[in-house]
Amino acid sequence: MPIVNSLMNWYLKRRIPAIEQMLNHPLQVQQDQLIKLLRTAQTTEFGRKYEFKTIQNLETFKERVPVTNYDDFKHYIERMMQGEQNILWPSEVRWFAKSSGTTSAKSKFIPVTYESLEECHYQGGKDVLLHYMLNNPETEIFNGKGLVLGGSHQINQNNFESYFGDLSAVMMQNMPFWAQYLRTPDLSIAIMDNWDEKIDLMAKATVNENVTNISGVPTWTIVLIEKLFELTGKNNLSDIWPNLELYIHGGVSFTPYRKRFKQLIKNTSVNYLETYNASEGFLGLEDQPFSEDLLLMLDYGIYYEFMPMSEYGKTHPKTYSLSEVKVNENYALIISTNAGLWRYIIGDTIKFSSVYPFRFKITGRTKHFINAFGEELVIENADQAIKEACAQTNALITDYTAAPIYFTESTKGGHEWLIEFEQEPTNLAYFSEVLDKALKQQNSDYEAKRFKNMAMLEPTVKALPKGSFHQWLKVRGKLGGQHKVPRLSNHRDYVEEILNLQLTQQKSLAQ
Repeated sequence: MPIVNSLMNWYLKRRIPAIEQMLNHPLQVQQDQLIKLLRTAQTTEFGRKYEFKTIQNLETFKERVPVTNYDDFKHYIERMMQGEQNILWPSEVRWFAKSSGTTSAKSKFIPVTYESLEECHYQGGKDVLLHYMLNNPETEIFNGKGLVLGGSHQINQNNFESYFGDLSAVMMQNMPFWAQYLRTPDLSIAIMDNWDEKIDLMAKATVNENVTNISGVPTWTIVLIEKLFELTGKNNLSDIWPNLELYIHGGVSFTPYRKRFKQLIKNTSVNYLETYNASEGFLGLEDQPFSEDLLLMLDYGIYYEFMPMSEYGKTHPKTYSLSEVKVNENYALIISTNAGLWRYIIGDTIKFSSVYPFRFKITGRTKHFINAFGEELVIENADQAIKEACAQTNALITDYTAAPIYFTESTKGGHEWLIEFEQEPTNLAYFSEVLDKALKQQNSDYEAKRFKNMAMLEPTVKALPKGSFHQWLKVRGKLGGQHKVPRLSNHRDYVEEILNLQLTQQKSLAQ
């Protein structure tokens, strides 16, 4: 297969002039993207409503088209899923990426057009490999197989000519033949929706393959590696796949997993690369070998706006174009795309670490959340689940906060809930069970990660003495006013502070 490595090297390097154009003329590239989007969609229902045909510049675009979220687009998307076309984008839309839900829906369904697949998601994947190849000229990554841990998809029961599923499954199903040739396992296994059977079959199907690279979220990658160890009796992935040289990850912060991966893959020459490929579009990738900053990709059919967090929630928020952003400022991302999303708040926040070229770090979400394992749990889900658990256990709560429990060498991860009850439940274990069930009903991503305890264990609920949160806020100097207990955190800082405060108080009382 060495000839494959040479062919892919030649194929990917054809993209270099376009990359250089993007780096040298970022503002012009973005302006061209906006005009192209508007002209392409001017005859759609949405384009006619906002008169795209006569929009000549960004100022008019911002004046006419409001900043939007999923609920604003939901009625359009539901019609598209019924088979209506030319609503948000002119080309036929038959695929929808299923993502975690909002207040009003368990799941979101993001349109995936031909253009968004070819010009955005697939181009992003090819650019990741191009930059890796440029930074590692001796790579033999294409002399073996790429293992992709993706989700599943299914037929839309309301319209048998359309499909929905995880973005990864949508991408795998539509990949060109040459890309299918370079990946493993067989598609029939890769897009299965029964995860315990899927992981078992993936391990058996790939254990004797020459796997040189892995793509997937850390949670399921760890589950697969542990299954391979169980199958082979080994404890080092490099003993199973000696030519493994790259792990491509995204979706959640890799920081909590880094130590665990070093235990699982003891070959220190293995490289780790982060990508930012959301259901709504491929937005960024690591392009430098010794930096974790992501390069904002500007020519994928996406036009970017950046909203200061001080503007979040306003009816007519102020947004900045690329020419106006500053480093170390927190911005909410707003995108207009070749999938038919227009001035859409994607829900993530970023800070630029540099401009010209524009590199950034993902700083969080526009709302409180936990996304340690790809579960994308938001506060609306948590509030509703707490309400249901209280109703079924005759409990009343004063306050609560939740945070992840990360993987260790011997245990899986999960969520830890610290709850101060005004009236404690009759059975705390049953409260936890109802909470877990309600979260599954509210959030399809949480439900998937909790499937048979494979990626996440059941929640750990701890009842705190009355006054605990009051005392914690007082110690932090945040008592009263607008200061509130953070409901969800994607780190353990608050939880550890509260638990340590409780321990200190218990020791003090014991003395």
